[in-house]
Amino acid sequence: MDIKIGDKVRFLNATGGGVVRSFKGKDVVMVEDADGFEIPTYVHECVVVGEAPQVHSDNQPKASPKEMEKKVMAQREITREEERKTEENPEGEQLNIFLAYLPTDKKAIQTCGYEAYFVNDSNYHLFFNYMSRENNSWTSRYHGEIQPNTKIFLEEFAKADLNQLERICVQLIAFKKDKPFALKNAISVELRLDTVKFYKLHCFLENDYFDEGALLCPIVRGDVPEREMLVSAADIQQAMHQKIRSDKRPAAPAPSLIKKKEANSSILEIDLHIHELLDDTTGMSNTDMLNYQLDKFREVMDQYATRKGQKIVFIHGKGDGVLRKAIERELRTHYKQHDYQDASFREYGFGATMVTIR
Repeated sequence: MDIKIGDKVRFLNATGGGVVRSFKGKDVVMVEDADGFEIPTYVHECVVVGEAPQVHSDNQPKASPKEMEKKVMAQREITREEERKTEENPEGEQLNIFLAYLPTDKKAIQTCGYEAYFVNDSNYHLFFNYMSRENNSWTSRYHGEIQPNTKIFLEEFAKADLNQLERICVQLIAFKKDKPFALKNAISVELRLDTVKFYKLHCFLENDYFDEGALLCPIVRGDVPEREMLVSAADIQQAMHQKIRSDKRPAAPAPSLIKKKEANSSILEIDLHIHELLDDTTGMSNTDMLNYQLDKFREVMDQYATRKGQKIVFIHGKGDGVLRKAIERELRTHYKQHDYQDASFREYGFGATMVTIR
């Protein structure tokens, strides 16, 4: 995917193209068009389409600085005009952003390298920074701007470099040019890549963005940034705040799961602490208890699914623990039609989430 002097290229985001004559730094190339003018262009806005015909330097047309400036300004105006004509679609008003990884040789999946792409499936321009983490510090692997409803090549890397990509981060800002738009929050998403999938051909799936199978990693879907869920026994233990009784007395009937916040209140309180749900957890693993709590959460959500406007406070404990993350993931995926937010800080601290049924 490297561009070299002499390559014939075309522009991704504008009409035209030409032959690469020189580099200005590592990000800009001078592309000579059919009229003999050299146009400065970003490397990531060019794609190689073939080898250039050999032209003796004495036969090349000479351009004056004024002609060069005029040509560049005309090229920029063409680019701006094409951007203004870009057809938008209603679905594109929500951000859908992906990282995509493709094997360089799917017939040699165990040994080949990979290509990384950034996919912008939205009507917005994006300024973004793609980073990886190693030794508690971040390294920028690519940064720049991407046009609406396009994808760009980020890098090619070898199998040996996979360990550097276990932790990645994408930060981005969305905007539109020369037209009004709905404001989007700046986004920063950290993810852990499952590098084992890079060794399995069936993980590179058919998709809407490439002719070949690709491993897609969502960054933003439907304007909602992805959030990782890393589950460890220690995290679950802390999130539960469980109360395990040493005595083995017969279990008393479980307390009522659903309580009114106050006698005259329409807000329901659901305490999901494990000791409020079960009197005895002997023999249950941390995962078993988490699954039990989530089952209770789903049970309540399904019970009140038709009561529009009903407010339900789920008490899951303070901090940004595993149970809280699991509940938020459920709301984003299986109950995304409902609204949710942190419950009253004064009453619950950071230990509860309020859902409004829609």
